[in-house]
Amino acid sequence: MFDLAILGGGPAGYTAAAKAAKAGKMVILFEREALGGTCLNVGCIPTKTLLYSAKQYANALQADKYGVCAEKVSFDYGKIQLRKQKIVRKLAAGIRQQLKDVTIVTGEAHVEKYAAEQVTLVVDETRYEAANLLICTGSVNFVPPIPGIEGNERIWSSTEALAAKQLPESIIIIGGGVIGMEFATLYMELGVKVTVIEAMPRILPNFDEEMVTMLQQRYAKQGVTFLTNTRVHEIKEDKVFFSEANTTTGGMLRADRILVCVGRRPDLTGLEALTTLEFDRRGIKVNDFMQTNLPNVYAAGDVTGKLMLAHVASRQAEVAVGRMLKQIPLQRIAYNAIPSVVYSNPEIASVGLSESEACQFFMEMEGKTAEQVADKYQVHKLPMTFSGRFMAENEGENGLAKMIIDSRTNTVLGVQLYGNPCSEFIAAAAFAVRMGYTLPEFQQVVFPHPTASEILKELL
Repeated sequence: MFDLAILGGGPAGYTAAAKAAKAGKMVILFEREALGGTCLNVGCIPTKTLLYSAKQYANALQADKYGVCAEKVSFDYGKIQLRKQKIVRKLAAGIRQQLKDVTIVTGEAHVEKYAAEQVTLVVDETRYEAANLLICTGSVNFVPPIPGIEGNERIWSSTEALAAKQLPESIIIIGGGVIGMEFATLYMELGVKVTVIEAMPRILPNFDEEMVTMLQQRYAKQGVTFLTNTRVHEIKEDKVFFSEANTTTGGMLRADRILVCVGRRPDLTGLEALTTLEFDRRGIKVNDFMQTNLPNVYAAGDVTGKLMLAHVASRQAEVAVGRMLKQIPLQRIAYNAIPSVVYSNPEIASVGLSESEACQFFMEMEGKTAEQVADKYQVHKLPMTFSGRFMAENEGENGLAKMIIDSRTNTVLGVQLYGNPCSEFIAAAAFAVRMGYTLPEFQQVVFPHPTASEILKELL
């Protein structure tokens, strides 16, 4: 019997397997498709690889801004796709090497029988037993109930978009969240006519409104059409019928392809036998240590529905295995200090509370209006051009950086950044939020010069 059985080989699954195996536990991992899960195979890594090629092409077109002459600039999308596949294969091999002491079973596993001392799983009529179970089954694309989606060959999910060998001439993206905007970036920079339809009043609703407005205005100048506060009510072949929210005002648009990316939902495949497993409105219900209501069953990653990010999944897996191994100290996950990034061009990165979230927090805490709590927090704001390195590498760009400070304790509540390459140093801000740094403490941190990260020090 195994000490630990893991359902799913994505960031949560393979991180947990490696950690438990390193501790000397007998581990079995079940993966029905490919190690690395959605993130490595049809998500984070393929998307960022394609986006980097698109950014290189866009930069080459604007090389004259830096005194560089580049004539007859072009791209080969076939080669871009081959590079993506090469990187995925290389990273997958690295994961398999990490799991050399783990028993890996390829196939769709189902929980057949559950008891507090033992869980039985089955794959193709072969049974496996383990003392503990960690559910890392991830998530799947959510398909909205829009008439005309099912069976429509014009419609892509993100998986199909990533696998396409040719670019469409035009595309309608339904969903202006992170996934939608990253695909909008890719297609825009490679010359595809892009329309983004978002049901919310604005795109990227979970990011700083001022920065999102800057990004949207920039993309609009580059030819992207945005229809916000707009709902799609029917799709017929290449036609998308829409209307403004709460009105009958609308119209119809046509495109070669229609990309639907309105979110993801937990994948609960194979868990039917866990009849007493508890759920909340997001996914499998877990406590601070990723324990479910069943004593020897844990869950981590997208299946919990907390924050569907690969780095969150990995951290949740570490916490789950730590609890299982009874490691001391047992640290809870600081969800208030999880960094998020939109890999647009320019990038947006955020950690902790935004300006509007800080206002809302104090309003709810004190039962007062926005005007009455305005003195409870401070907003330090600067253009990214206060960093010499940023100016050197981002000709004609201003960018924006914000830091939210708790006026009562002088601690850092959040940081939002707009400009390249903010994804590379948002972790420094996450560290400050996680550790509850005060301004004087953060001011003692020495940033290398010249780097774009120095904008954090300038904000202090």
